[in-house]
Amino acid sequence: MKKKLLALALTGVMALSLAACGAKEDAPAAPAASAPAASSAPAASAPAETYTVGICQLAPHPALDAATQGFKDALTAALGDAVTFEEQNAAGDSPTCATIVNGFVSANVDLIMANATPALQAAVAATADIPILGTSVTEYGVALGIKDFSGTVGTNVSGTSDLAPLDQQAAMVKEWFPEAKTVGLLYCSAEANSQYQVDTVQAALEDLGFTCTQYPFADTNDMASVTQSAADNSDVIYVPTDNTCANNAGIVDNICRPAKVPVIAGEEGICGGCGVATLSISYYDLGTATGEMAAKILTGEADISQMPIEYAPQFTKKFNEAICADLGLTPPEGYVAIG
Repeated sequence: MKKKLLALALTGVMALSLAACGAKEDAPAAPAASAPAASSAPAASAPAETYTVGICQLAPHPALDAATQGFKDALTAALGDAVTFEEQNAAGDSPTCATIVNGFVSANVDLIMANATPALQAAVAATADIPILGTSVTEYGVALGIKDFSGTVGTNVSGTSDLAPLDQQAAMVKEWFPEAKTVGLLYCSAEANSQYQVDTVQAALEDLGFTCTQYPFADTNDMASVTQSAADNSDVIYVPTDNTCANNAGIVDNICRPAKVPVIAGEEGICGGCGVATLSISYYDLGTATGEMAAKILTGEADISQMPIEYAPQFTKKFNEAICADLGLTPPEGYVAIG
């Protein structure tokens, strides 16, 4: 009996010992029990942050189209599928820009790209919180009514400028037409940046000895009559970077070319439609620079309020081969034909 009891006792001790052993071997399972907590919030498996960017373009035009494409390409290269574009075109109607950007604000987009001055002005009026990047805007101080503009807006606005050296554009008139006496400056009075350009170019032209007259038109309703007046009274016409002229270059060409009055243009798109020469920038490159700025803003790498306005890195002298041939003009050295 004692042996039997002893055997039972030994069996119990062994069972306890095995249980203890099992508990020790299972001990690592305790961290495993907490593993779901660790795996429930791993940074690597969380969805990447996504961004929605609203694009408001004033009008369909080769220069503005190129800027928008450059912007989208650069931002997509930087952020890939994380960025979605809401792209709308105002078809040349400035009030429509306000409708478009107000829709972007209601949708709470992460950033607004405003292509051309009226689009920028509408965006600034619509929000002081959402970052706004302008492009194809000639002079931000003029567009936004900032006196003594230093180059940085200092609010939720920055962007890129398509302003070419205006004194060099004036010098082109002298280079091409040294015998000319009178220069007509044709522009849309509704565009503040156009007024700024013609005032600046006029001062430079007068320093070069030309007599200048400004020919402003309010909109397309009086554009043809004002252009005819300019052609009748000018040896040469200068057209600044002006959205209305860009959209209606055919009106200028149909009046000036038959009258044998050459046009020096502020940008390549206008020159391609009605001009003989221009000091050109790449609007695609301008848009690319704007897209690179947008990537830095969206990812928090840069503070838009501290970002200065950027300008085109280089300029190219170009001429319109067809119009020059019609007018019997040979371009000076250093000019390349518009492709």
